[in-house]
Amino acid sequence: MQTKLPEYSLPSANGLRPTGKRSQFIRLLGVAFLFITWASLSLFRHYSSRSDVSLLASPRCSQVDVLVPEKNADVWKSAGKTISTEEFKLKAASLLGGAIQIPGESYDDMGPVGEDSRWEVHDKFHRYLAEAFPLVHATFVLEKVNTYGLLYTWKGSEASLKPLLLLAHQDVVPVDPNTIDKWAHPPFSGYFDGDRIWGRGSSDDKSGLIGILSSLQVLLENDFRSTRTIILAFGFDEEIGGFQGAGHLAPKILETYGEDSVALLVDEGGGFGQEYGTVFATPGIAEKGSMNVRLDVATPGGHSSVPPDHTSIGILSRLLVEFEDNPYEIHLRRGTPTYELFQCFAEYSKNIPDKLRNEIKRSAKSDKALLNVEDVLFQDPLYKSLVGTTQAIDIIHGGVKSNALPEQAWAIINHRISTQSSTSETVEHDTNLLVSLAARFNLTYTAFGKDISPSGVPTKGSLTLSSPNYLDIAPVTPTTGNKAAPYKLLSGTIKATYNAYRSLEGDNIVVGPGMPTGNTDTKYYWGLTPHIFRYKHQNSGNGTNTLGSGAHTVNESISADSFVEMILFYATLILNVDESTDL
Repeated sequence: MQTKLPEYSLPSANGLRPTGKRSQFIRLLGVAFLFITWASLSLFRHYSSRSDVSLLASPRCSQVDVLVPEKNADVWKSAGKTISTEEFKLKAASLLGGAIQIPGESYDDMGPVGEDSRWEVHDKFHRYLAEAFPLVHATFVLEKVNTYGLLYTWKGSEASLKPLLLLAHQDVVPVDPNTIDKWAHPPFSGYFDGDRIWGRGSSDDKSGLIGILSSLQVLLENDFRSTRTIILAFGFDEEIGGFQGAGHLAPKILETYGEDSVALLVDEGGGFGQEYGTVFATPGIAEKGSMNVRLDVATPGGHSSVPPDHTSIGILSRLLVEFEDNPYEIHLRRGTPTYELFQCFAEYSKNIPDKLRNEIKRSAKSDKALLNVEDVLFQDPLYKSLVGTTQAIDIIHGGVKSNALPEQAWAIINHRISTQSSTSETVEHDTNLLVSLAARFNLTYTAFGKDISPSGVPTKGSLTLSSPNYLDIAPVTPTTGNKAAPYKLLSGTIKATYNAYRSLEGDNIVVGPGMPTGNTDTKYYWGLTPHIFRYKHQNSGNGTNTLGSGAHTVNESISADSFVEMILFYATLILNVDESTDL
Protein backbone atom coordinates (compact mmCIF):
# COMPACT_ATOMS: atom_id res chain seq x y z
CA MET A 1 0.00 0.00 0.00
CA GLN A 2 1.30 3.41 -0.93
CA THR A 3 1.00 6.32 1.48
CA LYS A 4 0.74 9.86 0.19
CA LEU A 5 2.97 12.16 2.19
CA PRO A 6 1.92 15.82 2.62
CA GLU A 7 3.65 18.39 0.49
CA TYR A 8 6.09 20.44 2.47
CA SER A 9 8.66 23.11 1.68
CA LEU A 10 11.38 24.35 3.97
CA PRO A 11 12.04 28.07 4.44
CA SER A 12 15.51 29.39 3.76
CA ALA A 13 17.69 31.02 6.36
CA ASN A 14 16.53 34.49 5.33
CA GLY A 15 12.87 33.55 5.21
CA LEU A 16 12.80 33.14 1.41
CA ARG A 17 12.20 29.84 -0.39
CA PRO A 18 15.44 28.45 -1.94
CA THR A 19 15.55 27.88 -5.65
CA GLY A 20 17.20 25.51 -8.16
CA LYS A 21 19.05 22.30 -7.27
CA ARG A 22 19.48 23.45 -3.70
CA SER A 23 15.72 23.82 -3.40
CA GLN A 24 15.13 20.30 -4.72
CA PHE A 25 17.75 18.85 -2.34
CA ILE A 26 16.19 20.50 0.72
CA ARG A 27 12.71 19.33 -0.37
CA LEU A 28 14.07 15.76 -0.57
CA LEU A 29 15.51 16.10 2.94
CA GLY A 30 12.11 17.21 4.21
CA VAL A 31 10.37 14.29 2.55
CA ALA A 32 12.89 11.86 4.00
CA PHE A 33 12.45 13.33 7.49
CA LEU A 34 8.68 12.99 7.33
CA PHE A 35 8.88 9.43 6.02
CA ILE A 36 11.17 8.34 8.87
CA THR A 37 8.87 10.01 11.41
CA TRP A 38 5.79 8.34 9.93
CA ALA A 39 7.49 4.94 9.84
CA SER A 40 8.65 5.24 13.44
CA LEU A 41 5.17 6.16 14.65
CA SER A 42 3.66 3.27 12.70
CA LEU A 43 6.09 0.81 14.25
CA PHE A 44 5.39 2.22 17.71
CA ARG A 45 1.61 1.81 17.21
CA HIS A 46 2.11 -1.71 15.86
CA TYR A 47 4.22 -2.96 18.77
CA SER A 48 2.23 -1.06 21.39
CA SER A 49 -0.87 -2.99 20.33
CA ARG A 50 0.88 -6.33 20.90
CA SER A 51 0.60 -8.22 24.18
CA ASP A 52 4.37 -8.79 24.12
CA VAL A 53 5.23 -5.36 25.49
CA SER A 54 8.71 -6.58 26.43
CA LEU A 55 9.83 -5.36 23.01
CA LEU A 56 9.45 -1.85 24.35
CA ALA A 57 10.95 -2.64 27.75
CA SER A 58 14.21 -1.30 29.06
CA PRO A 59 17.23 -3.47 28.25
CA ARG A 60 17.74 -3.73 32.01
CA CYS A 61 16.70 -7.06 33.53
CA SER A 62 16.22 -8.73 30.16
CA GLN A 63 14.54 -12.13 30.41
CA VAL A 64 15.15 -15.39 28.56
CA ASP A 65 12.61 -17.88 27.26
CA VAL A 66 11.45 -20.90 29.21
CA LEU A 67 14.02 -23.64 28.65
CA VAL A 68 12.78 -27.24 28.63
CA PRO A 69 14.94 -30.24 27.76
CA GLU A 70 14.72 -31.30 24.11
CA LYS A 71 17.18 -34.15 23.62
CA ASN A 72 16.18 -35.41 27.05
CA ALA A 73 12.50 -34.54 26.60
CA ASP A 74 11.22 -38.09 27.19
CA VAL A 75 13.29 -38.47 30.36
CA TRP A 76 12.12 -35.07 31.62
CA LYS A 77 8.46 -35.84 30.99
CA SER A 78 8.55 -39.28 32.57
CA ALA A 79 10.57 -38.05 35.55
CA GLY A 80 8.21 -35.09 35.93
CA LYS A 81 5.24 -37.44 35.91
CA THR A 82 6.81 -39.44 38.72
CA ILE A 83 7.69 -36.36 40.75
CA SER A 84 4.15 -34.97 40.47
CA THR A 85 2.50 -37.92 42.23
CA GLU A 86 1.29 -37.94 45.82
CA GLU A 87 3.24 -41.14 46.36
CA PHE A 88 6.49 -39.40 45.43
CA LYS A 89 5.73 -36.48 47.76
CA LEU A 90 5.28 -38.87 50.69
CA LYS A 91 8.51 -40.66 49.80
CA ALA A 92 10.44 -37.36 49.46
CA ALA A 93 9.15 -36.17 52.82
CA SER A 94 10.21 -39.47 54.39
CA LEU A 95 13.70 -39.25 52.86
CA LEU A 96 14.25 -35.72 54.13
CA GLY A 97 12.75 -36.58 57.51
CA GLY A 98 15.15 -39.50 57.88
CA ALA A 99 18.12 -37.23 57.08
CA ILE A 100 16.98 -34.68 59.68
CA GLN A 101 16.93 -37.41 62.34
CA ILE A 102 20.74 -37.71 62.05
CA PRO A 103 21.80 -34.37 63.61
CA GLY A 104 25.33 -33.58 62.39
CA GLU A 105 25.60 -30.33 64.36
CA SER A 106 28.71 -28.20 63.83
CA TYR A 107 30.10 -26.35 66.87
CA ASP A 108 32.59 -23.50 66.81
CA ASP A 109 34.95 -25.33 69.17
CA MET A 110 35.19 -28.60 67.24
CA GLY A 111 38.64 -30.08 66.96
CA PRO A 112 40.25 -31.72 63.92
CA VAL A 113 38.74 -34.75 62.24
CA GLY A 114 40.02 -37.86 63.96
CA GLU A 115 40.42 -36.11 67.30
CA ASP A 116 36.91 -34.84 68.01
CA SER A 117 34.31 -37.59 68.30
CA ARG A 118 31.45 -35.24 67.45
CA TRP A 119 32.30 -35.62 63.75
CA GLU A 120 31.53 -39.33 63.85
CA VAL A 121 27.76 -38.85 63.46
CA HIS A 122 28.44 -38.31 59.74
CA ASP A 123 29.34 -42.00 59.40
CA LYS A 124 25.74 -42.84 60.24
CA PHE A 125 24.53 -40.23 57.76
CA HIS A 126 26.67 -41.74 54.99
CA ARG A 127 25.19 -45.17 55.61
CA TYR A 128 21.73 -43.64 55.43
CA LEU A 129 22.46 -42.03 52.05
CA ALA A 130 23.77 -45.29 50.60
CA GLU A 131 20.57 -47.10 51.59
CA ALA A 132 18.24 -44.29 50.51
CA PHE A 133 19.73 -43.73 47.04
CA PRO A 134 20.96 -47.10 45.72
CA LEU A 135 21.00 -46.17 42.01
CA VAL A 136 23.05 -43.05 42.65
CA HIS A 137 25.60 -45.03 44.63
CA ALA A 138 25.72 -47.71 41.95
CA THR A 139 26.29 -45.14 39.18
CA PHE A 140 28.56 -42.52 40.76
CA VAL A 141 32.07 -43.09 42.04
CA LEU A 142 32.19 -41.98 45.68
CA GLU A 143 35.36 -40.66 47.31
CA LYS A 144 35.52 -39.60 50.94
CA VAL A 145 37.77 -36.58 51.38
CA ASN A 146 39.13 -35.82 54.84
CA THR A 147 36.99 -38.73 56.10
CA TYR A 148 33.58 -37.08 55.94
CA GLY A 149 33.57 -34.95 52.78
CA LEU A 150 31.54 -36.66 50.04
CA LEU A 151 32.75 -36.38 46.45
CA TYR A 152 30.52 -38.13 43.92
CA THR A 153 31.54 -38.31 40.24
CA TRP A 154 29.64 -39.65 37.23
CA LYS A 155 31.83 -39.56 34.14
CA GLY A 156 29.85 -38.42 31.11
CA SER A 157 30.12 -39.99 27.68
CA GLU A 158 31.69 -36.82 26.22
CA ALA A 159 34.94 -36.03 28.03
CA SER A 160 35.45 -32.70 26.22
CA LEU A 161 32.46 -31.10 27.95
CA LYS A 162 33.06 -29.20 31.16
CA PRO A 163 31.41 -30.85 34.19
CA LEU A 164 28.40 -29.66 36.16
CA LEU A 165 29.20 -29.20 39.87
CA LEU A 166 26.45 -29.30 42.50
CA LEU A 167 27.13 -28.46 46.16
CA ALA A 168 25.32 -28.92 49.45
CA HIS A 169 26.40 -29.49 53.04
CA GLN A 170 25.69 -32.25 55.52
CA ASP A 171 25.97 -30.30 58.78
CA VAL A 172 23.49 -28.10 60.59
CA VAL A 173 23.70 -25.35 63.19
CA PRO A 174 23.24 -26.53 66.78
CA VAL A 175 19.90 -26.32 68.52
CA ASP A 176 19.95 -24.28 71.73
CA PRO A 177 18.70 -26.66 74.45
CA ASN A 178 16.86 -23.75 76.08
CA THR A 179 14.63 -23.38 73.01
CA ILE A 180 13.53 -26.99 72.51
CA ASP A 181 10.16 -26.41 74.20
CA LYS A 182 9.47 -23.62 71.69
CA TRP A 183 9.58 -25.99 68.70
CA ALA A 184 6.22 -27.09 67.29
CA HIS A 185 7.82 -30.51 66.75
CA PRO A 186 11.13 -31.80 68.16
CA PRO A 187 14.07 -30.31 66.22
CA PHE A 188 15.48 -33.68 65.12
CA SER A 189 12.22 -35.53 64.62
CA GLY A 190 11.92 -34.95 60.86
CA TYR A 191 8.18 -34.90 61.51
CA PHE A 192 5.88 -34.60 58.50
CA ASP A 193 2.45 -33.20 59.36
CA GLY A 194 1.03 -33.68 55.87
CA ASP A 195 2.07 -30.18 54.84
CA ARG A 196 5.55 -29.40 56.21
CA ILE A 197 8.66 -31.34 57.14
CA TRP A 198 9.99 -30.11 60.50
CA GLY A 199 13.44 -30.04 61.99
CA ARG A 200 16.94 -28.65 61.92
CA GLY A 201 18.33 -28.89 58.39
CA SER A 202 14.94 -29.06 56.68
CA SER A 203 15.70 -25.71 55.06
CA ASP A 204 19.47 -25.34 55.59
CA ASP A 205 20.69 -27.48 53.90
CA LYS A 206 19.67 -31.11 54.04
CA SER A 207 16.80 -30.28 51.70
CA GLY A 208 19.39 -29.24 49.11
CA LEU A 209 21.49 -32.38 49.60
CA ILE A 210 18.55 -34.80 49.64
CA GLY A 211 16.95 -32.82 46.79
CA ILE A 212 20.00 -33.30 44.54
CA LEU A 213 20.26 -37.02 45.27
CA SER A 214 16.50 -37.50 44.87
CA SER A 215 16.53 -35.82 41.46
CA LEU A 216 19.37 -38.06 40.26
CA GLN A 217 17.68 -41.17 41.62
CA VAL A 218 14.52 -40.33 39.64
CA LEU A 219 16.49 -39.56 36.46
CA LEU A 220 18.36 -42.85 36.71
CA GLU A 221 15.09 -44.71 37.27
CA ASN A 222 13.95 -43.18 33.98
CA ASP A 223 17.04 -44.35 32.08
CA PHE A 224 18.94 -41.07 31.94
CA ARG A 225 22.51 -41.44 30.68
CA SER A 226 24.71 -38.42 31.18
CA THR A 227 26.67 -36.89 28.32
CA ARG A 228 28.39 -34.38 30.59
CA THR A 229 30.29 -35.33 33.74
CA ILE A 230 28.38 -34.56 36.94
CA ILE A 231 30.20 -33.86 40.20
CA LEU A 232 28.57 -33.64 43.64
CA ALA A 233 30.55 -32.19 46.56
CA PHE A 234 28.98 -32.32 50.02
CA GLY A 235 30.97 -30.66 52.82
CA PHE A 236 30.35 -31.34 56.50
CA ASP A 237 31.28 -28.13 58.34
CA GLU A 238 29.85 -25.29 56.26
CA GLU A 239 28.18 -23.79 59.31
CA ILE A 240 31.57 -23.14 60.94
CA GLY A 241 33.46 -21.98 57.86
CA GLY A 242 33.93 -25.14 55.80
CA PHE A 243 37.66 -25.45 56.45
CA GLN A 244 37.66 -29.21 56.92
CA GLY A 245 34.94 -30.05 54.41
CA ALA A 246 34.83 -27.83 51.33
CA GLY A 247 38.32 -26.63 52.23
CA HIS A 248 39.56 -30.12 51.29
CA LEU A 249 36.99 -31.01 48.61
CA ALA A 250 37.66 -27.98 46.39
CA PRO A 251 41.45 -28.54 46.13
CA LYS A 252 40.79 -32.19 45.29
CA ILE A 253 38.53 -31.22 42.38
CA LEU A 254 40.97 -28.50 41.29
CA GLU A 255 43.82 -31.00 41.29
CA THR A 256 41.79 -33.40 39.12
CA TYR A 257 40.29 -30.97 36.60
CA GLY A 258 42.31 -27.75 36.76
CA GLU A 259 41.35 -24.08 36.84
CA ASP A 260 38.24 -22.85 35.00
CA SER A 261 37.33 -26.46 34.28
CA VAL A 262 33.69 -26.48 35.44
CA ALA A 263 30.77 -25.32 33.28
CA LEU A 264 28.78 -23.98 36.22
CA LEU A 265 28.43 -24.50 39.94
CA VAL A 266 25.16 -24.42 41.90
CA ASP A 267 25.03 -24.33 45.69
CA GLU A 268 22.46 -23.42 48.34
CA GLY A 269 21.22 -19.86 48.33
CA GLY A 270 18.41 -17.82 46.85
CA GLY A 271 14.89 -18.91 46.12
CA PHE A 272 11.77 -17.30 44.77
CA GLY A 273 8.80 -15.45 46.16
CA GLN A 274 6.42 -12.54 45.77
CA GLU A 275 7.81 -9.02 45.53
CA TYR A 276 5.37 -6.20 44.82
CA GLY A 277 2.79 -8.63 43.44
CA THR A 278 5.14 -10.43 41.04
CA VAL A 279 7.03 -13.71 41.47
CA PHE A 280 10.79 -13.16 41.38
CA ALA A 281 13.59 -15.72 41.50
CA THR A 282 16.95 -14.41 42.70
CA PRO A 283 19.90 -16.72 42.08
CA GLY A 284 22.89 -15.41 44.01
CA ILE A 285 25.56 -14.16 41.62
CA ALA A 286 27.75 -12.46 44.23
CA GLU A 287 28.73 -12.83 47.85
CA LYS A 288 29.85 -10.35 50.46
CA GLY A 289 33.18 -10.58 52.14
CA SER A 290 33.43 -11.31 55.86
CA MET A 291 35.74 -10.46 58.73
CA ASN A 292 35.66 -11.16 62.47
CA VAL A 293 37.34 -8.31 64.30
CA ARG A 294 38.47 -9.01 67.85
CA LEU A 295 38.83 -6.16 70.37
CA ASP A 296 41.13 -6.92 73.33
CA VAL A 297 41.36 -4.51 76.25
CA ALA A 298 43.95 -5.13 78.99
CA THR A 299 44.21 -3.08 82.22
CA PRO A 300 45.89 -3.61 85.63
CA GLY A 301 44.10 -5.92 88.05
CA GLY A 302 43.48 -5.52 91.74
CA HIS A 303 40.78 -5.72 94.38
CA SER A 304 37.39 -4.43 93.28
CA SER A 305 37.07 -2.44 96.51
CA VAL A 306 39.55 0.08 95.08
CA PRO A 307 38.38 0.38 91.45
CA PRO A 308 39.67 2.75 88.77
CA ASP A 309 37.26 5.03 86.99
CA HIS A 310 37.01 2.52 84.16
CA THR A 311 37.64 -1.22 84.26
CA SER A 312 38.61 -3.16 81.17
CA ILE A 313 34.97 -4.27 80.84
CA GLY A 314 33.74 -0.69 81.13
CA ILE A 315 36.24 0.50 78.52
CA LEU A 316 35.34 -2.34 76.17
CA SER A 317 31.67 -1.50 76.59
CA ARG A 318 32.32 2.11 75.59
CA LEU A 319 34.29 0.97 72.54
CA LEU A 320 31.43 -1.28 71.45
CA VAL A 321 28.93 1.55 71.87
CA GLU A 322 31.14 3.59 69.56
CA PHE A 323 30.72 0.92 66.89
CA GLU A 324 26.96 0.78 67.23
CA ASP A 325 26.67 4.56 67.28
CA ASN A 326 28.68 4.79 64.06
CA PRO A 327 27.43 2.16 61.61
CA TYR A 328 28.88 2.02 58.15
CA GLU A 329 27.52 4.61 55.78
CA ILE A 330 25.43 2.83 53.18
CA HIS A 331 24.65 4.03 49.68
CA LEU A 332 23.30 2.25 46.65
CA ARG A 333 25.72 2.10 43.75
CA ARG A 334 24.83 1.57 40.10
CA GLY A 335 25.89 -1.70 38.52
CA THR A 336 25.90 -3.75 41.72
CA PRO A 337 23.74 -6.91 41.90
CA THR A 338 21.25 -5.40 44.35
CA TYR A 339 20.87 -2.26 42.23
CA GLU A 340 20.19 -4.40 39.16
CA LEU A 341 17.60 -6.39 41.14
CA PHE A 342 15.82 -3.12 41.98
CA GLN A 343 15.78 -2.36 38.26
CA CYS A 344 14.02 -5.71 37.78
CA PHE A 345 11.41 -4.68 40.35
CA ALA A 346 10.82 -1.43 38.48
CA GLU A 347 10.55 -3.20 35.14
CA TYR A 348 8.28 -6.09 36.03
CA SER A 349 6.57 -5.65 39.42
CA LYS A 350 2.81 -5.31 39.10
CA ASN A 351 2.15 -3.51 42.37
CA ILE A 352 5.21 -1.37 42.93
CA PRO A 353 4.17 2.26 43.57
CA ASP A 354 4.43 4.30 40.38
CA LYS A 355 6.55 6.94 42.06
CA LEU A 356 9.07 4.34 43.24
CA ARG A 357 9.06 2.64 39.84
CA ASN A 358 9.84 5.91 38.11
CA GLU A 359 12.54 6.86 40.62
CA ILE A 360 14.29 3.50 40.20
CA LYS A 361 14.32 3.93 36.43
CA ARG A 362 15.45 7.55 36.66
CA SER A 363 18.21 6.58 39.08
CA ALA A 364 20.19 5.13 36.17
CA LYS A 365 21.21 8.71 35.38
CA SER A 366 19.93 10.85 38.25
CA ASP A 367 21.85 10.96 41.55
CA LYS A 368 18.87 12.60 43.24
CA ALA A 369 16.59 9.77 42.16
CA LEU A 370 19.16 7.26 43.41
CA LEU A 371 19.05 8.84 46.88
CA ASN A 372 15.24 8.78 46.80
CA VAL A 373 15.33 5.06 46.00
CA GLU A 374 17.63 4.50 48.98
CA ASP A 375 15.25 6.34 51.31
CA VAL A 376 12.40 4.03 50.38
CA LEU A 377 14.04 0.64 49.93
CA PHE A 378 16.44 0.92 52.85
CA GLN A 379 13.44 0.94 55.18
CA ASP A 380 13.55 -2.83 54.63
CA PRO A 381 16.43 -4.14 56.81
CA LEU A 382 17.09 -6.98 54.36
CA TYR A 383 17.73 -4.68 51.40
CA LYS A 384 19.81 -2.36 53.54
CA SER A 385 21.99 -5.21 54.80
CA LEU A 386 22.48 -6.57 51.28
CA VAL A 387 23.92 -3.27 50.09
CA GLY A 388 26.13 -2.13 52.94
CA THR A 389 28.87 -3.44 55.19
CA THR A 390 27.21 -4.71 58.36
CA GLN A 391 28.50 -5.11 61.91
CA ALA A 392 27.20 -7.35 64.66
CA ILE A 393 28.69 -7.68 68.15
CA ASP A 394 28.27 -11.41 68.65
CA ILE A 395 30.65 -12.44 71.46
CA ILE A 396 31.84 -10.69 74.62
CA HIS A 397 33.95 -11.98 77.49
CA GLY A 398 35.63 -10.52 80.56
CA GLY A 399 36.33 -11.04 84.22
CA VAL A 400 36.79 -14.12 86.40
CA LYS A 401 35.42 -13.11 89.84
CA SER A 402 33.03 -10.57 91.26
CA ASN A 403 35.57 -9.00 93.65
CA ALA A 404 38.57 -8.98 91.29
CA LEU A 405 39.18 -6.27 88.75
CA PRO A 406 39.07 -7.76 85.25
CA GLU A 407 42.54 -7.65 83.75
CA GLN A 408 41.28 -8.55 80.28
CA ALA A 409 38.07 -8.22 78.32
CA TRP A 410 37.41 -8.98 74.70
CA ALA A 411 34.64 -9.01 72.12
CA ILE A 412 34.17 -10.09 68.52
CA ILE A 413 32.43 -8.03 65.89
CA ASN A 414 31.31 -9.85 62.77
CA HIS A 415 31.42 -7.80 59.56
CA ARG A 416 29.79 -8.76 56.27
CA ILE A 417 31.63 -6.60 53.77
CA SER A 418 29.69 -4.88 51.01
CA THR A 419 30.37 -5.78 47.39
CA GLN A 420 30.89 -2.03 46.98
CA SER A 421 33.69 -2.01 49.57
CA SER A 422 36.74 -4.11 50.51
CA THR A 423 38.52 -5.69 53.46
CA SER A 424 41.08 -2.86 53.42
CA GLU A 425 38.32 -0.26 53.76
CA THR A 426 36.86 -2.22 56.67
CA VAL A 427 40.26 -2.32 58.42
CA GLU A 428 40.72 1.41 57.90
CA HIS A 429 37.23 2.25 59.18
CA ASP A 430 37.54 0.18 62.36
CA THR A 431 41.04 1.45 63.09
CA ASN A 432 40.15 5.12 62.74
CA LEU A 433 36.93 4.75 64.72
CA LEU A 434 38.72 4.04 68.02
CA VAL A 435 41.73 6.38 67.85
CA SER A 436 40.21 9.11 70.03
CA LEU A 437 38.84 6.65 72.61
CA ALA A 438 42.19 4.89 72.91
CA ALA A 439 43.74 8.27 73.73
CA ARG A 440 40.94 9.18 76.14
CA PHE A 441 41.47 6.01 78.18
CA ASN A 442 45.30 6.22 77.92
CA LEU A 443 45.64 2.93 76.09
CA THR A 444 48.41 1.83 73.79
CA TYR A 445 46.69 1.05 70.50
CA THR A 446 47.65 -1.68 68.05
CA ALA A 447 45.33 -2.21 65.11
CA PHE A 448 45.77 -5.17 62.77
CA GLY A 449 49.48 -5.45 63.56
CA LYS A 450 50.23 -1.74 63.30
CA ASP A 451 51.22 0.33 66.35
CA ILE A 452 49.47 3.69 66.10
CA SER A 453 49.88 4.90 69.69
CA PRO A 454 51.38 8.33 70.28
CA SER A 455 54.94 7.99 71.60
CA GLY A 456 55.97 9.16 75.06
CA VAL A 457 52.45 9.13 76.54
CA PRO A 458 51.95 7.19 79.80
CA THR A 459 49.40 4.42 79.43
CA LYS A 460 46.98 2.63 81.73
CA GLY A 461 46.46 -0.40 79.54
CA SER A 462 46.27 -1.57 75.95
CA LEU A 463 43.78 -1.92 73.13
CA THR A 464 44.36 -4.40 70.32
CA LEU A 465 42.29 -4.93 67.18
CA SER A 466 42.95 -8.10 65.21
CA SER A 467 41.40 -10.39 62.64
CA PRO A 468 42.91 -13.87 62.33
CA ASN A 469 41.20 -14.53 59.02
CA TYR A 470 38.91 -12.81 56.57
CA LEU A 471 37.13 -13.51 53.32
CA ASP A 472 37.42 -11.25 50.31
CA ILE A 473 34.41 -10.25 48.27
CA ALA A 474 33.47 -12.98 45.79
CA PRO A 475 33.85 -12.53 42.04
CA VAL A 476 30.55 -11.55 40.39
CA THR A 477 29.05 -14.12 38.04
CA PRO A 478 28.42 -12.74 34.52
CA THR A 479 24.75 -12.16 33.71
CA THR A 480 25.10 -10.20 30.46
CA GLY A 481 27.32 -10.30 27.41
CA ASN A 482 29.04 -13.21 25.72
CA LYS A 483 29.91 -14.96 29.00
CA ALA A 484 26.34 -15.14 30.31
CA ALA A 485 25.29 -18.49 28.79
CA PRO A 486 25.26 -20.32 32.16
CA TYR A 487 23.12 -17.58 33.76
CA LYS A 488 20.69 -17.71 30.85
CA LEU A 489 20.50 -21.50 31.08
CA LEU A 490 19.80 -21.30 34.80
CA SER A 491 17.16 -18.61 34.23
CA GLY A 492 15.38 -20.67 31.59
CA THR A 493 15.52 -23.71 33.87
CA ILE A 494 13.94 -21.77 36.74
CA LYS A 495 11.11 -20.66 34.44
CA ALA A 496 10.58 -24.19 33.09
CA THR A 497 10.47 -25.68 36.59
CA TYR A 498 8.03 -23.06 37.85
CA ASN A 499 5.70 -23.65 34.91
CA ALA A 500 5.95 -27.44 34.91
CA TYR A 501 5.16 -27.75 38.60
CA ARG A 502 2.05 -25.58 38.19
CA SER A 503 1.04 -26.71 34.66
CA LEU A 504 1.45 -23.18 33.33
CA GLU A 505 2.32 -21.78 29.91
CA GLY A 506 4.20 -18.60 29.06
CA ASP A 507 6.43 -16.45 31.24
CA ASN A 508 5.24 -16.48 34.85
CA ILE A 509 8.34 -15.79 36.95
CA VAL A 510 10.97 -13.06 36.63
CA VAL A 511 14.62 -13.93 37.22
CA GLY A 512 16.90 -11.24 38.59
CA PRO A 513 20.39 -11.14 40.12
CA GLY A 514 20.40 -11.91 43.82
CA MET A 515 22.90 -12.13 46.64
CA PRO A 516 22.69 -14.20 49.83
CA THR A 517 23.02 -12.42 53.14
CA GLY A 518 25.68 -14.88 54.34
CA ASN A 519 28.54 -16.89 52.89
CA THR A 520 28.44 -20.44 51.56
CA ASP A 521 30.97 -23.15 50.71
CA THR A 522 31.32 -21.59 47.25
CA LYS A 523 34.17 -19.43 48.60
CA TYR A 524 36.51 -22.39 48.18
CA TYR A 525 35.59 -23.00 44.54
CA TRP A 526 36.33 -19.64 42.89
CA GLY A 527 39.20 -21.06 40.84
CA LEU A 528 37.05 -23.76 39.22
CA THR A 529 34.59 -21.53 37.38
CA PRO A 530 33.44 -17.91 37.08
CA HIS A 531 29.85 -19.20 36.85
CA ILE A 532 28.84 -19.69 40.47
CA PHE A 533 25.18 -19.60 41.49
CA ARG A 534 23.74 -19.76 44.99
CA TYR A 535 20.23 -21.01 44.34
CA LYS A 536 18.12 -24.04 45.14
CA HIS A 537 14.63 -22.99 44.02
CA GLN A 538 13.10 -22.85 47.50
CA ASN A 539 9.68 -21.25 47.59
CA SER A 540 9.76 -18.56 50.25
CA GLY A 541 6.21 -17.29 49.66
CA ASN A 542 6.11 -13.54 50.23
CA GLY A 543 9.67 -12.36 49.65
CA THR A 544 12.74 -14.05 48.22
CA ASN A 545 14.52 -14.51 51.55
CA THR A 546 14.65 -18.21 52.44
CA LEU A 547 15.76 -17.35 55.99
CA GLY A 548 12.04 -16.93 56.66
CA SER A 549 11.78 -20.74 56.81
CA GLY A 550 13.32 -20.85 60.29
CA ALA A 551 16.90 -21.50 59.19
CA HIS A 552 19.25 -21.11 62.19
CA THR A 553 16.36 -20.63 64.62
CA VAL A 554 13.37 -22.42 66.15
CA ASN A 555 10.73 -24.18 64.05
CA GLU A 556 12.88 -24.66 60.98
CA SER A 557 10.71 -26.35 58.37
CA ILE A 558 9.95 -26.65 54.68
CA SER A 559 6.70 -27.37 52.88
CA ALA A 560 6.58 -30.73 51.13
CA ASP A 561 5.35 -29.03 47.94
CA SER A 562 8.34 -26.67 47.99
CA PHE A 563 10.72 -29.58 48.52
CA VAL A 564 9.24 -31.59 45.66
CA GLU A 565 9.50 -28.57 43.35
CA MET A 566 13.15 -28.26 44.40
CA ILE A 567 13.73 -31.84 43.28
CA LEU A 568 12.10 -31.06 39.92
CA PHE A 569 14.38 -28.03 39.59
CA TYR A 570 17.54 -30.08 40.08
CA ALA A 571 16.30 -32.69 37.59
CA THR A 572 15.51 -30.03 34.98
CA LEU A 573 18.85 -28.30 35.54
CA ILE A 574 20.81 -31.54 35.13
CA LEU A 575 19.03 -32.34 31.86
CA ASN A 576 19.36 -28.83 30.44
CA VAL A 577 23.06 -28.66 31.27
CA ASP A 578 23.59 -32.13 29.83
CA GLU A 579 22.35 -31.15 26.38
CA SER A 580 23.63 -27.56 26.22
CA THR A 581 26.24 -26.71 23.58
CA ASP A 582 26.87 -23.17 24.89
CA LEU A 583 28.68 -23.95 28.15
